[in-house]
Amino acid sequence: MSEIVLINVTGEDRPGIIASLTEILARYHVPVLDIGQSTIHNALALGLMVELPAAGADCGVFKDLLFCAHGMGLDIRFTPIAVEAYEDWVHEQGRPRHILTLLGREIDAGHIAKVTGVVAARGLNVDRIVRLTGRISRRDRREHPLASVELSVRGAVESLADLHAEFLALGRVIDVDVSVQEDDIYRRNRRLVCFDMDSTLIQTEVIDELAAAAGVGDQVAAITESAMRGELDFQESFRRRMALLKGLDESVLAGIAERLPITEGADRLIASLKRLGYKVAILSGGFTYFAEHLQRRFGVDYVYANRLDFRDGKLTGEVSGEIIDGRRKADLLSEIAEREGIRLEQVIAVGDGANDLPMLSIAGLGIAFHAKPIVTRQARHSIANVGLDGILYLLGMRDRDVARLGSDRWTPDGWGRAVTIG
Repeated sequence: MSEIVLINVTGEDRPGIIASLTEILARYHVPVLDIGQSTIHNALALGLMVELPAAGADCGVFKDLLFCAHGMGLDIRFTPIAVEAYEDWVHEQGRPRHILTLLGREIDAGHIAKVTGVVAARGLNVDRIVRLTGRISRRDRREHPLASVELSVRGAVESLADLHAEFLALGRVIDVDVSVQEDDIYRRNRRLVCFDMDSTLIQTEVIDELAAAAGVGDQVAAITESAMRGELDFQESFRRRMALLKGLDESVLAGIAERLPITEGADRLIASLKRLGYKVAILSGGFTYFAEHLQRRFGVDYVYANRLDFRDGKLTGEVSGEIIDGRRKADLLSEIAEREGIRLEQVIAVGDGANDLPMLSIAGLGIAFHAKPIVTRQARHSIANVGLDGILYLLGMRDRDVARLGSDRWTPDGWGRAVTIG
């Protein structure tokens, strides 16, 4: 009868270790049932699950492995595994898996302890931990803007919404965002990202900028905040705010567009996704005038926003065409996905206000970004401690992967034609 043995190898990493050990196993025709390795600061931890033939202990494989490991300065340990225990382990491979992503300015042992404490309390097991952001120099003490760690966990999750809520509450206390996603094929195959504009791609509400220029800033800001908290119907609040802007000179808009404060990480995120072939859309309850400015800067493929109406070079206080509200954003997201031939599970949606909730709810990855409390509570994912490029880590990307994509900004000649729809 065959025997199953777990081989653990530890020591200083160097080239050729796996080749030397597996060459010995091959010589004795020993099947490898599983293999895994991790290395931290050149410290190797290698595991091989093998199946020895009947009377395998007498075939010389252990002796040869011991001599080989000793010659390379490695420690090697053999642990017999009962067949029943092995079969139980095999059957566990069908259990659900989830990915936890920690995002912050800095991640320390306390953060990891609290997050894994929640994991353990729910009967889940951590299978793998990967650092996504680059190594941190202790000699160069300049501030590092991002830190991210990814955990793969195994086990049934009764309610993903409850787990998200628990991590959301924990994140507020420890100042680290914790995202939980099902580890399925769609997580690794997103193809479209749809952004809200105001307070998402840019760090302002453009209508408030226009209101300040028109001298009605306080009035418009109060209506805006009420709408974003979900206290007012968006279309009603939008018309009320627009009416207050009647008579504003068109020349004011150009200056506002040129000084729009771009959100941290937007350039890095969009440039990386464009180089990977993603389509990018702006779905905004703001205005095409400003969205088109961002379109030219970032190489956005689709723009849907409200088109301002002018008469004699001044705002009429109205917009041309259909108002883009929350429901319309969700419909547009679905239409773009269908046009691109992709599933909703392959779409990322990012927004901060109550009118973004419909599109966040139907996207495969809906992210509340530095959002209002009502949005953060209802969205499945939240980023509150880092910039937009934190989304790269939710997609499982590492700093070294992003670096290979290059850092050049988009130019119209480089990445093709964009489509603007008012």
